[in-house]
Parts: sequence; C-alpha cells; structure tokens
Amino acid sequence: MNWTWNPPENVSSSCDLEYSSDIVIDDVPQDKREWSKSRFRVTDTFLNEEMRFKVRSECKYDNSSEPSRWVEMSLLPKGIPGTAAVDLSCVWHNLEYMACTWRPGENASSDTNYTLFYWFDGLKNHKKCSNYSVHQGIFGCTFNLSFPKVINTYPAISILIRDDSEEVRPVCASKNPTTLVKPATPRRVTLSKINDGIYIEWSESDTFPKNCLFYEVEYRNADLDTAQIIKVKNNNHTSVPGVDPNSKHIFKVRAKPKPECYSSKFYSDWSEEKSIGEKMDSTFYFVLIIAIPLIVAVSTIILLVYLKRLKIFILPPIPDPREILKRMFGEQNEDSQSCAKDNSVNAYDKLIKEEEIHSLILTETPECTNSEKEN
Repeated sequence: MNWTWNPPENVSSSCDLEYSSDIVIDDVPQDKREWSKSRFRVTDTFLNEEMRFKVRSECKYDNSSEPSRWVEMSLLPKGIPGTAAVDLSCVWHNLEYMACTWRPGENASSDTNYTLFYWFDGLKNHKKCSNYSVHQGIFGCTFNLSFPKVINTYPAISILIRDDSEEVRPVCASKNPTTLVKPATPRRVTLSKINDGIYIEWSESDTFPKNCLFYEVEYRNADLDTAQIIKVKNNNHTSVPGVDPNSKHIFKVRAKPKPECYSSKFYSDWSEEKSIGEKMDSTFYFVLIIAIPLIVAVSTIILLVYLKRLKIFILPPIPDPREILKRMFGEQNEDSQSCAKDNSVNAYDKLIKEEEIHSLILTETPECTNSEKEN
C-alpha cells in the first residue's frame, strides 16, 4: 500500500516540515516511523483486518512549534467477516517444496473455492498454486520452492489466499522461509558390528549446504522400552560403544537444521527402524520359567524319599519291649484256651459215641422166635 499526503496549508516558508506516521490495527500500533521529510510511505497491506494509517507534521528547528494533530485514514477489508481462511500454516520440505494448509472461515459457505498465490523478491510475477487437496475439512496446497545452495539469506515469502467471489475476505501472510525448514527423512541406514559396539551410517541430504544439519540417533534394547539418544553434529555416521553385539538392538535416525544456518525448529521424520543381533524367543523364557520350579519340586520330593529310606537302612527302628512281652503272653493264653477247648470237644464226642453204642445194644435185645433160636 502506497500512502501519500500533502503538507498543511498556510505554513511559513521558514518552517522546515517533517512528518511522523504509524499504522494501527485493532488499536495496536504496528510500525511507527519517526520524523522524516518524506511525504509518502509504502507498507504491507493487512487484507483481513481493518487498517488505520495516521500521520502528523511539525516544524523543526523552531523551539516554539508543536506537532500537529494526527490525521487518520482507515482501510476496511473486503468481504464478509468470518469468511477468510484461518490457521494458515506452511512447511518448507527439504528446501525443495512448500506445503501450506488452512481451514475455511466459520462463515464461509461449503462451495467456497480458495485459491493460493505466492511471490517473493526476485520473482517477476506472482504464481498460483495448482496442487490442491482437501482432507477432513482442511485445505492444502503444495508448490515448488528452491534456491541455489550458495544463497545464505532467503527472501520472505508472501502468501495470499482468496476466492473469486468478493464476498469472501482474502488473507495475506508473510513467511520467513528459514523458520519453516523441515529436512527429509534420512535414508539408507546401515548397521554393522564392531569390537565393543555397533556402527551406524546413513545418507546425507543433497539439498542442504554442507554442515547445516545435525542428527539424532535413538537406540534401545529390543527387550526394553527405554531408549537413549545421541547427537551427531558433523558426520553421517557414528558408533555406539558399550552395546552387546550379541543381543538385539533397534536404531533409527532423524535430522534437524543447525541454528547457525536456519531458525527452524522442525525435525525430520524418524527413519525406518533397523535392528541388529538376535532376540531370544519369548517362548523359551516361558518354558524356562515353568520348567525350573517343576524340576526343583520333583528333585526335592525324590531326595526326601531317598533320605527317608537311607535313614531306615542306617538306623533301623528299635523294637518296644512292652510290645514284645504283650505279644508273647498273648500267644500263650491263646494256646491254653485252644487246648482246653479241644479237650472238652473230645470228651463230648466220646460221650456221644458211648450212647450210640448203648443204643445199638439195646436195639439188638428183643426176644427171638424158636425158629430163630434153632437157626
């Protein structure tokens, strides 16, 4: 925006006029310029907010003069409030392309067709972004953006998002590209065993100047959840000492711009995880945990039984004399009782036999007939 103004009327020719100007947005001064003789000023335009410009004059080299009152002019934004794009965010990926995302305004209609334009010093004409995408209500657009490696400073990128309809309020933002840099993910990560640890190497980015990136290597034991991170400043390789080469370890790498080259806080994405070494099967641990207590229990039982038998063999039990006497007298009583019983039974049998004989004799004494006598 080019602001111009005229000097005040009825000013003495001896008055050396100077002007002071300021830009106010939402009652907050943005860019106050101290006294100068220029009668114009070029400023950036805030398209989505009301912009107030004010200027005043004063005769210098005259101690009795005072500054004039402020003269103001307002520039109202076009379009309906709440239709401008919001939450504009951009990332400069690997110094090759820039990806910007934004959400539609709360009062924007569903058929609003946002268009992104960008330009910077050295670009002859503004350019229109053509690679659009919409995902879950978030708009995005990606455009190529690269500069020669020899450049140490980068121009600010101006981005405009608007719709063809005048009802949609445009939004414009100026971005410092050095704060938006995000390196590419490190590739070709390789691992190898050394005497007392692991050697790791990865490929460097071709788009960054030399020594403008540092790296972080994260590694952990496959059996543990805790990880350790080491920083590598000027190389694309490092070694991790004190790591058991025979156990399984997992490694991954990411990059970040150095602050002396870029002001970005973005890290690259982590590389694909690489592992080295062998992890013992968890089934083996499970079987081992079950088998060890079982073997100990069975061995204890066998040992107890063996010790009991060994004790009986070495120290046989001593008989109780009372039990021996009791058994001896008990057997004698039983023998005498059985002998008395046998004698009574024999006497009774003898008596029965005598009675039978007497009965037989009695049955044979009846009187005989004469014929029988003769016979």
